[in-house]
Amino acid sequence: MAQDSSRPDFWDTRYAAGVTPWDARCVPPMLAAWVAAQAARLRGARVLIPGCGSGYEVRCFAEAGCEVLAIDFSDAALAAARRELGDLGHLVRKADFFGFEDDATPFDVIYERALLCALPRGQWPDWGRRVAALLAPGGLLAGFYYFDDNVRGPPFGINATALEALLATAFDRLEDSIVPDEQCLPVFAGKERWQVWRRRASL
Repeated sequence: MAQDSSRPDFWDTRYAAGVTPWDARCVPPMLAAWVAAQAARLRGARVLIPGCGSGYEVRCFAEAGCEVLAIDFSDAALAAARRELGDLGHLVRKADFFGFEDDATPFDVIYERALLCALPRGQWPDWGRRVAALLAPGGLLAGFYYFDDNVRGPPFGINATALEALLATAFDRLEDSIVPDEQCLPVFAGKERWQVWRRRASL
C-alpha cells in the first residue's frame, strides 16, 4: 500500500482493500446532538466538510437546513460518499483542502473529523492557517480531535499544547469534551475530544 498520507493514492488503496478503521459508518452522536442544539444558528449556514470520506455527516448538516460542501481528494472516498448519500451526492466534490477555490467563501462552519490526524505533522501549520482563511469572522470550527503521543501514523495524534498553537492566534475555544469510549471507534478509543472553536473577528 502507498505510505504517504498526503497523497490521494494512500487513501484510494485503503478504500479498495477495505482497510478503513476511521470510518464510523454513522453520524457521531456528539455531532448530531450539537447540530440539534445549534439548529437556529445553523439554518442557512454554509458548511464545509473537508476530507469527507464516506460522507455520513453531509446528510446531518443538510437536513438541518445547511448549505453543505463536502470535499475529498481520493476518488475512492468520493465514490463511497456518493453511494452513501444517494440524492445528496451532488454535495460532494473532488478537491484538495489546501488548494480548492469556491466562489462563495468564506464558510460559517468547518467540520473536522479525522482530517488533521490524517495529515503528516509537517502539514499541520498549513491546516491551521487554512481553516482560519476559509472561515468567516465568528465562524465555527467544530469537530473531533485525536489526542495521543504516538510517533507513527496515521492517525497522527496531537496534544492540547500543539492544538492550541495551531489555532490560538485566530480562534477562541468554546467547547471541549472527552468523547465517551462507547462512541469512539477502536482506533480513537479513549483519545478523542469534541471541540468547538470560534474564529475571531480580526486576526
